[in-house]
Amino acid sequence: MNEKLQAELKSELEALDAQSLLWNPRTLNGPSAAQAQVDGKKVVMLCSNNYLGLANHKLLKKAAIAAIKQYGAGSGSVRPIAGTMDLHLKLEELIAKFKGVEDSLYYNSGFTANSGALPALLREGDIVISDELNHGSIIDGLRLTKSERQIYKHCDMLDLEAKLKEIKAKNPKRVLIVTDGVFSMDGDVAPLDKIYQLAQSYDCAVYVDDAHGDGVLGEHGKGIVAHYHLEGKIDFEMGTFSKAFGTMGGYVATTKTAKQYLLNKSRTWLLTGAHGPANVAASIAAIELLMASDKLVKKLWRNTKYFKKSLGKLGFDLGKSETPITPIMTYDSGKAREFSKKLFDEGVYALPIVFPMVAKDKARIRTMINADHSKEDLDFAIGKIEKVGKEIGLVK
Repeated sequence: MNEKLQAELKSELEALDAQSLLWNPRTLNGPSAAQAQVDGKKVVMLCSNNYLGLANHKLLKKAAIAAIKQYGAGSGSVRPIAGTMDLHLKLEELIAKFKGVEDSLYYNSGFTANSGALPALLREGDIVISDELNHGSIIDGLRLTKSERQIYKHCDMLDLEAKLKEIKAKNPKRVLIVTDGVFSMDGDVAPLDKIYQLAQSYDCAVYVDDAHGDGVLGEHGKGIVAHYHLEGKIDFEMGTFSKAFGTMGGYVATTKTAKQYLLNKSRTWLLTGAHGPANVAASIAAIELLMASDKLVKKLWRNTKYFKKSLGKLGFDLGKSETPITPIMTYDSGKAREFSKKLFDEGVYALPIVFPMVAKDKARIRTMINADHSKEDLDFAIGKIEKVGKEIGLVK
């Protein structure tokens, strides 16, 4: 063991702790649900991405158990060698149908979808232009490319067009615009309709990360592309199963040609073990449930509107959210940490979001509303948020 390295790591951790930036994750002692056991304490869960409550849904559990009985526990390999099961292909066909495109490629996670697809698509001589608040998985994926990288101001279409004009003069081989659909920290929505129009005008391709739009936006929760009625027009729609779908995995929905290209060129797909049967079967069940009914999506939005309206009346600053992602702005990291701790003591689990996830002066508690929250759950949480908010001086 290198003692010098260990001492340096300890020193860096102490510095993070002094700035209220240190993560010490709590432990879930049961299923992810509206009311959950966390560190042995019963709490109302307000920090889960389980938007539709599917992580503990009876249909998904039934599908997972049946798949284990038929296929076993694991896939046994990476997809290109011996890890592709008929379940994987069925899921890819279903994703494509759900998204209204030709085909899709299922990845191990949303992170590996971005960090694998983007380097495969972008070569030396290409230019990629990315929203300044895009997710870290997009940023990491772009760092792995040999293309020129440019950043446009957050959701600023004038700045995007100005940069596209500059890019056109360089005569690049390929231009790709990359954006989150729903921005995970603020909960605002990208103007994908305007981005698509600019892409058409300047002969660009579009790649949208819909991780927080899946199951949330559009008819039956089909996502941001459906929200803007652009089905079949966006080149690459990336998404994840770890949020509204309640399972695990990522995907890129696209054309048959692009899928074939990615499965030959994307290293994170080629070199990562395939998901086991239980997870794949549960993911299939999640999409089938959404295709059959939009009841849960509607309940999610009823809960979201009620929660936001209630907190707004109490005087909390909710930023610019348009989705179930509801930040309660503190602007100070220490106050965000204190807010979170006091809420947990009161029986509400909501996490502080601080630097480097957001800028140092943009700290907040990020609350996430789910479809399986009852009105009683929400009223309990609202009451505790009001109580603690007054104690720490956020509201009067």
